[in-house]
Amino acid sequence: MLRPAVISLLALLSIASNASAQTCTGSPVAVQILGSGGPAINPERASAGYLLWVGAQAKLLLDVGGGTYIRFGQSRAKLADLAIVGISHLHPDHTSDLAALMWGSNRMRSEPLPIVGPSGNNGAPDFATFLSRMFDEKTGAFQVLGSTLGAAQPPGTERPRLNVSVVDVTKTEPTTVLDRDGMTVTAFRIPHANLPTLAYRVQTRDVSVVFSSDQNGSDPKFIDFAKGANVLIMHLAIAAGAPPSPLHASPAVVGRVAQEAGVKRLILSHIGQFDLEAAIADVKKSYTGALTVGADLQCTPVQ
Repeated sequence: MLRPAVISLLALLSIASNASAQTCTGSPVAVQILGSGGPAINPERASAGYLLWVGAQAKLLLDVGGGTYIRFGQSRAKLADLAIVGISHLHPDHTSDLAALMWGSNRMRSEPLPIVGPSGNNGAPDFATFLSRMFDEKTGAFQVLGSTLGAAQPPGTERPRLNVSVVDVTKTEPTTVLDRDGMTVTAFRIPHANLPTLAYRVQTRDVSVVFSSDQNGSDPKFIDFAKGANVLIMHLAIAAGAPPSPLHASPAVVGRVAQEAGVKRLILSHIGQFDLEAAIADVKKSYTGALTVGADLQCTPVQ
């Protein structure tokens, strides 16, 4: 008979093997969650990050919070396949693995990598300035990654240059950030306290996916932005019955927004550590459509 310690070790190896084998290929369009958690340390959930798969390729990466770097590898996505990287806002739980991703990109992609993020205000720099503070060859925190912003490539390295775009969050209409090869991506400002924040909508192969990111749900124009989407990913960051937050929508508001937008499926992500069943019950008081509770590496076909 196997000893208990051996059995435990085999179980752990099986879990690790299953996690590393996850992929979203095989559907015309699918959403994969890289990180379904929030900023708090969580043994089961990485921080925010998502992939949109089209056929056998991951074409969009949205946010790269802590833990998404390893999840990206486990997903079997390829940096060379990405059409664009979108950043919703500059909180660490949405950006902290960006440096790891670029450090690990050596010889992974020959073409420039389009990347987009929000403009700034007195609470955060604009996205281009943020990247400069990270990667500038002379003044950046990670000067060794200066080539990603146009500095000379050191011998033996071939990291992709970042093609940086900034979306003006003061605009009251969506901004198109990509329109190529049958895929259109638009960005739209959302209220997340005082921090400039973007939601993204992707249209491809006659379906649409909306990535809400963090928001308090107070702008009715977001409902128009998400209207009729096949899939809407919204963040369930605070508990049922919690006091109103300028940062995050309550579960009841998440349900109302999804219902009023008339989406076909709601995916809950960025899940906090609270009574999840109670929060889901609050969502369902308003939302009557198909519902998925997110988990790391989970794949959802878009139909």
